[in-house]
Amino acid sequence: MIVVHHLNNSRSQRVLWALEELGVPYEIKRYERDLKTNLAPSSLKKVHPLGKFPVISDGDITIAESGAIIEYLCQSYGKGNFIPERNTEGHRQYIYWLHFAEGSLMPQLLFSVILNKIKSNASPFFIKPIANAIVQKVMSGYVGPNITTNLNFIEEHLKNNDWFAGEQLSGADIQMSFPLEAWASKNSTNQQYPNILAYVKRFQERAAYQRALDTGGHYDYTL
Repeated sequence: MIVVHHLNNSRSQRVLWALEELGVPYEIKRYERDLKTNLAPSSLKKVHPLGKFPVISDGDITIAESGAIIEYLCQSYGKGNFIPERNTEGHRQYIYWLHFAEGSLMPQLLFSVILNKIKSNASPFFIKPIANAIVQKVMSGYVGPNITTNLNFIEEHLKNNDWFAGEQLSGADIQMSFPLEAWASKNSTNQQYPNILAYVKRFQERAAYQRALDTGGHYDYTL
């Protein structure tokens, strides 16, 4: 049986969703973030050397990285679903968005989170104006414009597509879910991106997604 090494409030939530959509039995081994640092516990390094979530074990096979996990699950247990047919536009879109999620979108969102933490936690007091000025320059000159460009691109794609890679939900949608719902949870009233918000609401209403929430525990990014 597949074992999901699950960190609360993390990317591993989408792995649970994938398993629920696929109808694959699984067990959860739970881990909790350090209350002071908010970091994952080092105990996961016994499972995978990098000690980062998510990780799954399937018999003697251990797989880390969300994209690799989603790809493995869809190939191994999808029964012809969740991956569009090869040599089609749907399959090209599937590959693209599967990599876009963590390769293009998520780094910019993480930069934004880190910069805002620097801005809010800068000390002593005379350092704060300097830190604020640096953060503002980086946000306005690089991170902010990149996030906007990515969101505009996604919004345009979703204007004509219910799902990212064809007419049905695929592994690409599961992979894209985390960065989009992380963004949407803080921008739920943003009128610039109605298609993104509708998309997040659409997949969060799926029965399999709701079952994954029930098993995964507290999750900050539901709308």
